[in-house]
Amino acid sequence: MASLKELKGRINSVKSTQKITKAKQMVAAAKLRKAQSAAEAARPYASRLAAVMGSLAGKVAGQDSAPLLMRGTGSDQRHLLVVVNTDKGLCGGLNSNIVKEAKLQARALEAAGKQVSFYLVGKKGRAPIRRDFPAAAAAGYDTSLVRTPGFDEASAIAHELIAMFEAGKFDVAHLVSPVFKNALTQEPVTQQLIPVPAPAVAAGGDAVVEYEPGEEEILEALLPRYVTTQVFGALLEREASEQGASMTAMDNATRNAGELISKLTIQYNRSRQAAITTELIEIIAGAEAL
Repeated sequence: MASLKELKGRINSVKSTQKITKAKQMVAAAKLRKAQSAAEAARPYASRLAAVMGSLAGKVAGQDSAPLLMRGTGSDQRHLLVVVNTDKGLCGGLNSNIVKEAKLQARALEAAGKQVSFYLVGKKGRAPIRRDFPAAAAAGYDTSLVRTPGFDEASAIAHELIAMFEAGKFDVAHLVSPVFKNALTQEPVTQQLIPVPAPAVAAGGDAVVEYEPGEEEILEALLPRYVTTQVFGALLEREASEQGASMTAMDNATRNAGELISKLTIQYNRSRQAAITTELIEIIAGAEAL
């Protein structure tokens, strides 16, 4: 049984931890508002850009003159999974869920006879992926060097991915990243990034639209922007998801610390009462012996 000194030390230690988790919870809550606003503000732009892409793609679909980023290499044998994790921990199961989704996709592709490689964004997903796929996780981008990754980082990642695609290092790239729902829910999703999928558009919806210059020239300029926008959106969703998951995790940790403090305090009081009772019995017994 723990001594009174040990119990008191444990109580003080848990109280110190509770102060830290409470402070981190408040910091995450403050950052969440800004990160959530940024993620939500980027969604309409991405949606509208996808609609424009659908209109243009419908006019050049099946043509040999279509840009490489849209028509692809003509093969789907080599797949690249672009996995977007956080750089920091203490955010619950967010990173483990993203890694789990990436591994499921990788194993499904391998089961279909495809070659799989990884491009890792963020520090927290690297170790578990490299442990299971040591030869496939060589490339990546370090976002821990900046306080808040933004469009410049997304542009650098997109340019590197496009360069890898044009160099023939992969045929298809999929983006695996979290989507922020709320502070309690962040869902990892997988979407094709390269070749750029042609979004479905309503038949005849843009029949009267004519583009100058031609659709191919516009797509050549717009496709890299589309890839960058998708990566940028994934980074924004990651930031919001990280803060939401961190706030929830720290709230749970603070509550658990409070419960543990209560249990330790009860145990301490009982032990202290038992010690006082034992001491009184010893005093009384000594007095009777006299």
